[in-house]
Amino acid sequence: MKKVVLKLGLADEKEKKKVMKIVSGIEGVDSIVVDMKDKKLTVTGDVDPVNLVSKLRKICCTDIVSVGPAKEEPKKKEEPKKDDKKEADNKKKDDAKIFPMQIPYYPPPPPQFHHMPNYYNRSVEEDPNGCVIC
Repeated sequence: MKKVVLKLGLADEKEKKKVMKIVSGIEGVDSIVVDMKDKKLTVTGDVDPVNLVSKLRKICCTDIVSVGPAKEEPKKKEEPKKDDKKEADNKKKDDAKIFPMQIPYYPPPPPQFHHMPNYYNRSVEEDPNGCVIC
């Protein structure tokens, strides 16, 4: 069982009905919830999120917000440890691994234009046999 949350670019109720019709026709869907205020769609069941998004993109702009287990277990609160400084240092190191140094963007160089040969017209005085009309 998966819980897939999608962000949709819905404009009106007509598009909402189309989305509901498509999602309800997919095999493995247990429940569908559409929040028009936040424009989010929550689908629960054994569904392939990529297949779901590819079908919905034919109607409106669709992005995956999250994919996870259907039932969330309540988390136990842990007591704060005395080694807060060590944890803070470890967090900074982990953040450095997740967000590596950003490389600056340099635009590509402008295209190189090749020099075209100069064409010129010859006059009748320069080449009397250049054009002959019979």
